[in-house]
Amino acid sequence: MKRVVITGMGLISALGNDLDSAYNRLHTYKNAVEEKPELKEIRGLNAHIVAPVKDFAIPEHYTRKVLRTMGPVSIMAVRASETALMDAGLLNDEVRQSGRTGVAYGSSFGSAGPVLDFYSMVKTHEVGPINSSSYIKIMPQTTAVNISLYFKTTGRLIPSGTACTSGSLSIGYAYEAIKSGAQDVMIAGGAEELDMTQVAVFDTLYATSVKNDTPDKTPSPFDVNRDGLVIGEGAATLILEEYEHAVTRGAKIYAEIVGFGTNTDGTHITQPNKDTMARCMQLSLDCAGLKPESIGYIDMHGTGTRHGDMAESLATEFVFGGNTPCSTQKSYVGHTLGACGALESIWSIQMMNNGWFAPTLNLKTPDSECGKLDYIMGQGREIQTEYVMNNNFAFGGINTSIIFKKI
Repeated sequence: MKRVVITGMGLISALGNDLDSAYNRLHTYKNAVEEKPELKEIRGLNAHIVAPVKDFAIPEHYTRKVLRTMGPVSIMAVRASETALMDAGLLNDEVRQSGRTGVAYGSSFGSAGPVLDFYSMVKTHEVGPINSSSYIKIMPQTTAVNISLYFKTTGRLIPSGTACTSGSLSIGYAYEAIKSGAQDVMIAGGAEELDMTQVAVFDTLYATSVKNDTPDKTPSPFDVNRDGLVIGEGAATLILEEYEHAVTRGAKIYAEIVGFGTNTDGTHITQPNKDTMARCMQLSLDCAGLKPESIGYIDMHGTGTRHGDMAESLATEFVFGGNTPCSTQKSYVGHTLGACGALESIWSIQMMNNGWFAPTLNLKTPDSECGKLDYIMGQGREIQTEYVMNNNFAFGGINTSIIFKKI
């Protein structure tokens, strides 16, 4: 089996649109949640707060021809991938088009705008604004396909549309593609654009935070006073590479992926199962050949919902006990859905390499119904560790766990 390392990273997030800016924002202990006035105009919608990306401009070299198949989610995915390839030194490398480079990428959904165009046809009985690219912008594989087309990759394409595990599952499947020898390089990650329909999805489930007047106080994962999640947006790409291939070309290496586990609950479409979540974490540990005590930090999914936080924390306590430090960056940027697994993987790696781990914002009194864990609260914590784990969970009972090793 081949070793798999990460040689490039790129992101677009509510904390910033480059690696350093976003990581430095973690040190400010301020979230990126704000009120969105348009949401107040929707009758029956309770949540009016989101965590949007700021100051992102479409690069001038993205021509009209290139953009015609991309909605906002694909534009962010392609740009994050472009900066990640540049970071890895592979943007113009011949391996990109050799058949040995593939794409594993996903989102919960495509772009919502063209969906309205199709629905308009049903109502008006006119084709109207629908064109040959409309479906391309909304199809489940829109991010993966647009990345492949833009960078002209000819290797494997592994699209992931598994809601909140889209990014992490893509990274895991990319890891397996290289580990098995099928590919040398994989462009992997996830993206999500902000749309009011996403807020409505969770609002109808009574899962969104309604602290509209105090956006800086929410979300508050694992806290006894938490009241739900906040929708965010963004994109994140990791360049995975076969170890010897990376070493031969003298690439810098951020981390090695040594463990990956995924499974499904098989019980309920939206209610998580702590037993299968725990099993997923153990699968990742088994893949890495590690004991729980080897993990120095756990990056938790931490949505801020009652059932989600309870199941995840209890599963974590079952596998690790209560001594492993843990936190979640969703308290900074909200729930970025298809992007969260990739964004949180990047931040996990950065925190591991810098020996400093951000706290869960707004966590002051851990809920007694959640697991008794070593929650990082208030201030960041200096930790020197060789291994970190990033866990994500999604509707449909889809669980993922990835272990990164410091190089």
